Amino acid sequence: MRAVVMEKFGGPEVLRLAEVPDLEPRVAHEVLRVTRAGVNWADVHTRTDSYLAPMTLPCVPGNEVVGRAPDGRRLLALTRGGGYAEQAHAHRRVSWEIPDDISDDQALPLALQGQAAWHLLFTVARLQPGESVLIPAAAGGVGSMAVQLARAAGARVVALASTEEKRQLALDLGAEAAVDSTADDLAERVVEVAGGPVRVALEMTGGRVLRQTLGALAPRGRVAVYGYVGGQLADLPTRLLMEKSITVSGFWLPHLYGDRAALSAGVEALFHAVRTGALRPVTGGLYPLAEAAAAHSALATRTHLGKLALSTAA
Repeated sequence: MRAVVMEKFGGPEVLRLAEVPDLEPRVAHEVLRVTRAGVNWADVHTRTDSYLAPMTLPCVPGNEVVGRAPDGRRLLALTRGGGYAEQAHAHRRVSWEIPDDISDDQALPLALQGQAAWHLLFTVARLQPGESVLIPAAAGGVGSMAVQLARAAGARVVALASTEEKRQLALDLGAEAAVDSTADDLAERVVEVAGGPVRVALEMTGGRVLRQTLGALAPRGRVAVYGYVGGQLADLPTRLLMEKSITVSGFWLPHLYGDRAALSAGVEALFHAVRTGALRPVTGGLYPLAEAAAAHSALATRTHLGKLALSTAA
C-alpha cells in the first residue's frame, strides 16, 4: 500500500510517499481502507518532534481517518498515528459507524477536531447558555466548529482570527463579534466588543495571545488550553490568576481514548448537530497523499479556512 512515511524530523519536505507492506490483522482492531485522512496541528508537532507524546522513527503520521471496514461499513476513527496511508488500524473503542446521510468530508473533522471542540466547550470549560466565550483560530478546524457548537448551545461567541476573510467566516458561522488576533491591544478589544470581560475562553496559541486571553477574562472566568501553535510556551501569571480567581484547565484529547462513554457521547452529539444543520464542517482543502507536504505548509502558514484533509484516491 501507499503511505506517507517520515524518516526524520523537520520541515514539510520530510513527508515522503512510499510503498509499504499491507497491514496485518490486529486484535480488537479493524483494518480500514482509508478514503480520507485528517491533517491536524498534532501532525505538525509530530513532524517537528514537539508532540506531547514521544515519537519513534520511521513513522506514518495521522490521527483521524474515514474508511471502510472489511464488511463494507463506513467508519470514522481516531488512530495513534498511521492515518496518512491507504490502510489504517482502527481500534473498535475509538471508531464509529457513519450515518448514511453524512458524507466522508462531513464526518472526517468530527473525529479529532470536532471531539476537541465539543469536549473543550462542554466537558472542560463547562460552557452554559448565556455565557460569553472567546474562541481562537475561529476559521480553522477546531475553531469553526467551536463557534457553531457554542452558538447552538446559547452562548455569546467572540471569535479571534487574523484576516478579514476569516473573521467574516466566523461571523457567518454564528459569532456575535470577531476580533483581529494579531492586535497589540487584544484583551481590550475583546472586552469592548463583548460588552465586558468574557466568562469562558479557549486558547491554543500560547505566548502573547495566552496572556492577552487571561486579561480578557472576567473574575472567576475559565480558560481551556489545548495547544501552543504559536511556538511559544508561556508561564502562567499566578498573581493574575489569583487576583481574578481564574480557572485554567489543560486538555489533550488522547486522555479520553480509554473512556468509551465520553468519546461516544461527543461523536453522537456531533453527528446529531450535523444532521440537524446546527454544525456545518468547513472544508479547507483536499490534497492527494503525495501532496501531504503541501497540506502541512498550508496549515503552518494559516492560509486556509476550515479542515484540511488527504485523499487516498489515485
